Amino acid sequence: MTLLSQFEIQEIDQTVLLWLNDIRQKTIAAMQQRLDVHEKRDNRDLVTNVDQDNEKFINDKIRHFDAEAHIVSEEGFGDHNQDMNGRVWFVDPIDGTMNFVKQKTDFAVMIALYEDNQPVLGWILDVVNNVVYHGGPQIGVFANQLRLKPPVDDNLSEGIVLLSGARLLYGMFGYDKIAKAALGYRVIGAAGPSFIRVIMGQAIGYSSKMMPWDFAAGQVLAKTLGLSVSDIDGKALDMLSSNIVLVATNRAHRDILTLHQS
Repeated sequence: MTLLSQFEIQEIDQTVLLWLNDIRQKTIAAMQQRLDVHEKRDNRDLVTNVDQDNEKFINDKIRHFDAEAHIVSEEGFGDHNQDMNGRVWFVDPIDGTMNFVKQKTDFAVMIALYEDNQPVLGWILDVVNNVVYHGGPQIGVFANQLRLKPPVDDNLSEGIVLLSGARLLYGMFGYDKIAKAALGYRVIGAAGPSFIRVIMGQAIGYSSKMMPWDFAAGQVLAKTLGLSVSDIDGKALDMLSSNIVLVATNRAHRDILTLHQS
C-alpha cells in the first residue's frame, strides 16, 4: 500500500495533467515543423527531437516536484535503477515514434508513478485527440474528467485482440493461434493507443514485447479497472526489464494463457 494519502495522490494527478497539457502544446507545434529523425538500433527503431525534448521537459518537472524519486525513461535522461524501492517514475516521451513520424496519429505520451513496486498513478496522453487517460487504485480511472467503468469481461472469441505485428508475422508466442481464436485481430504498432483500446472496452486484449516505460502507465490503469496484466506465461511483470506483456479481460486472459501454453 502506498504511503501517499489520497489527497497527495490527487494533487500529483492534477500536477501531471498540467505538465501533459504543456507537452501536448509543444508536441502539436513540433508536428508542424520538420522533424529531426534518427535511427537507434535499426530503421524501424526511430527517435526524434520531440522524443528527446519531451523527455527532458518531463524529467525536469519530476526532479523539481519529487527530488527524492528515481526516473526510468526511454531516451537516456533518467536513472539506472537497480530496484523498485521508494518512488519510481516511468516516462515514455513519445510512444509509437514510427506512427508519430509516418502517420501523425496512434501515438501517445505516457507517465507512471510506482511506490515500493506498487502502482500509484498512470497517465496516457492521446495527443491528437486531446484525451488523457489517468488515475490509479486510490482514485479510479478517468478519460479527462469522465470516470471510466470496467470493461465487459468477455472471452477471447467475443472480441478483437491487439498484437505485435512482427511477432504475429513470425508466429511467435502463439500469436497466430491467439489471432485465429479471437473474433478479430488488429495491429496498432504502439503500446499507449493499444492500452487505451483495452481499457475502453474496444479490444479484448493486447500483447507485445515491451520495455518498462511502454507498459508502466497502462498496467496501473488496467489493473485499477479490474483487467488482468501479466507476462505471456501469467507471471508478474518485471518493472525494470523487457517483458512479453499481456493485458486482457480476465476471461480473455485465461483463454490466451491456455493457447500460449498449448
